[in-house]
Amino acid sequence: MKRKLTIIIALAALFFSGCEDFLDRPSLTTMNDQNYWTSENNLRLFANGFYINYFVGYNSSWGVDYAPLRGYYFADDFTQTGKQISFETQPPASRTSTSETPSMMTTYCGPSWNFAYVRKSNLMLERVEAMKDEYLTEDAYKHWSAVARFFRGYEYSRLVSVFGNVPYYDRLIKDSELDLLYKDRDNRTLVMDAVYDDFTYVLANMRASDGSAQYLNRYIAAGFISRLMLFEGTWQKYHLNNSEKAQKYLQLAADAASYVMTSGKYSFASDFRSLFGSQDLAGNKEVIMYRHYDAALQVTHHIASYANTTESQPQSANLDLAKSFICADGQVYQSSTLPNAAMLDLASMIATRDPRFEATFWDTPKKEASTLLYSDKFIDRVGPTYAGGTYPAQYGSNTNTNDAPVMRLGEVVLNWIEAKAELATLGGSAVTQADIDVSINAIRNRPLDAVATAKGIQKTAPMSLASLPNDPDRDADVSALIWEIRRERRMEFVYEHSRLLDIKRWKKLNYLDVATNPDLHLGLWMDFPVEMPEWLIAAKVNKLKVQKADGTVVTYNGANGADMVGYYIPENISARDAFTDRVYLAPVGIAQITQYAEKGYTLTQTTGW
Repeated sequence: MKRKLTIIIALAALFFSGCEDFLDRPSLTTMNDQNYWTSENNLRLFANGFYINYFVGYNSSWGVDYAPLRGYYFADDFTQTGKQISFETQPPASRTSTSETPSMMTTYCGPSWNFAYVRKSNLMLERVEAMKDEYLTEDAYKHWSAVARFFRGYEYSRLVSVFGNVPYYDRLIKDSELDLLYKDRDNRTLVMDAVYDDFTYVLANMRASDGSAQYLNRYIAAGFISRLMLFEGTWQKYHLNNSEKAQKYLQLAADAASYVMTSGKYSFASDFRSLFGSQDLAGNKEVIMYRHYDAALQVTHHIASYANTTESQPQSANLDLAKSFICADGQVYQSSTLPNAAMLDLASMIATRDPRFEATFWDTPKKEASTLLYSDKFIDRVGPTYAGGTYPAQYGSNTNTNDAPVMRLGEVVLNWIEAKAELATLGGSAVTQADIDVSINAIRNRPLDAVATAKGIQKTAPMSLASLPNDPDRDADVSALIWEIRRERRMEFVYEHSRLLDIKRWKKLNYLDVATNPDLHLGLWMDFPVEMPEWLIAAKVNKLKVQKADGTVVTYNGANGADMVGYYIPENISARDAFTDRVYLAPVGIAQITQYAEKGYTLTQTTGW
């Protein structure tokens, strides 16, 4: 004991008496910027710090940002009781952050005015450059440069999708470089050309494998590149009328997706529901990257609990989304020959629609959903059977452990076929039946699980270019082929990342206007005396309403229960605030504009704001 005390005292004396010399020496036992950048393993650890922001999966604990069901619920697919969520009507007082914690603005489906990850990726890129000669082989140098450039391109893609023009930085900026720190926005096309260069470098230099299948590799990167370049290519076409840039970005989207599709590594070998409810996605041939959860490691989430049929779903699927599902014979419901295809009640729709409808929604109306159409997509088939009892930890609270697909083949092939179809409108080769067969028809040929088979669910008939559905609801400015590709995305990605970003890039935010899309405010056809007689009670008088096929609204008065048959109208529903095209992009905060001005610089506000 005396010896230990002597050592402690000696160390203390050394520490306090030799400050001028001792404290100025680099530590030999702790990591700092001078001694960290010495190995590939350290680079890998640093890169892992990006994963929580870009490969969020089901988030963790009670986190909702970038998580399906709980994060992505603002689109024309979903409706709530009361007043609908509105776009903002004026610039916020402040809109900025320097935190690396994932955060998402729901109504813009992207980050705030935050350049922390831009700086982090530039820092990594510069440190990799410094390591090149002493610590990295040529292969390692190219790979880790590609990793840093991938994350930089990813972050700028998201920032541009939210704000349009943003300041672009391709290196670390010093505090003394005020002209750069406070420079105004760069044009989005300049920024996205730089992102394009980053992504082409990634596809040429990132390793196809970095050891574990869960480490970022070229296939994973290619999947995300197909997503991000599809967004920008279609934005350039539909918003900016820039055919040259649209072709450039769409071609990269198609090339990136093709790299994954032709690799032979992935296939549609899984039923749809297993992609989202499985406790272990390792080995699933459709999943390119997933996030694994493990209770023993205290890595859990809560998304399954909100799909267990007991927890509420304040924003749930509306009639507009339900109508968009194709029938199993490959036709729209207005022209399908399947029995009861034109009936828009839940039982008829499950029996007649594409299998993804049954795999996405519970098969009876649930009061826990605002529209009574409840999604059980993000839980396995067993979880809901515990309703009315006690849920095991994997299905309740924030202790869920089903794995999350982060990038999957279903998205890649839909990105590919859409990019191909859009390129065809810009002078590229026409889409062929073979293209449809390896994309949309491959998805439609997914296996069905035992539950779906027992219900009599059938795979949807293959799509034929020679006989595309004649949808009376198709927009006049969209070809039948592109319309059907868009429909396929809508069915595939319910409650996932896609819908709001899709209608933004297609310049179709008008779909969110109930004045022109009244189905937004309706649920499915309900026969309350048969399906939910427990709602024909005094507490529902003057609250429960249905809309008849002719548009007549019937309100429950306590004595007209037999007449409560029609499209369900969520309680107290009212339209969102009016909006204009300026909401395609977000405004920056007044405080940020003021901060620039105080330094003698100008930060331009987003157009229209």
